[in-house]
Amino acid sequence: MEVLVPALRRFAWSLTRNADEADDLVQDCLEHALGAWHRRHADGNLRAWLFAILYNLYVSGRRRSARRARLLEQVAQFGEIATPVGGADASVHCAEVLDQLDTLPEEQRAVLLLVGVEGLAYDEAAEVLAVPIGTVMSRLSRARERLRRLGEGRPAGVVPLRRVV
Repeated sequence: MEVLVPALRRFAWSLTRNADEADDLVQDCLEHALGAWHRRHADGNLRAWLFAILYNLYVSGRRRSARRARLLEQVAQFGEIATPVGGADASVHCAEVLDQLDTLPEEQRAVLLLVGVEGLAYDEAAEVLAVPIGTVMSRLSRARERLRRLGEGRPAGVVPLRRVV
């Protein structure tokens, strides 16, 4: 597999046109391949399999970025339509919160959104994510703590996240 890394990097760079993104894409590809190694056909073409994984990850990433861009655009339009209670400062705060959510790992963000925004109970979130309830609680705790740390440098007048014990 190591012999194929330069070819994977070239292909990834040709897709992304960015060396850092290409390296990340190759790393994700290799992680996926190692995780799915047991599903690989022993007599199959390893090179084609790795290139397919890399391309599918690239396409999925592009779709995810497009969905986020549409969501941010909708949030911006919502901010223009509705006059927030705090005026422009509240709109800026909402954008900052969304940016901070984007810094969370996907697993933590999913739990935080399911429990904190959608109002699912821990056991319901565990069922949705197919993980144990303890994992939901742990991820939620880590996500809240990370957001709390990010919010420590917030401007005056912004209400901090409340610690629930």
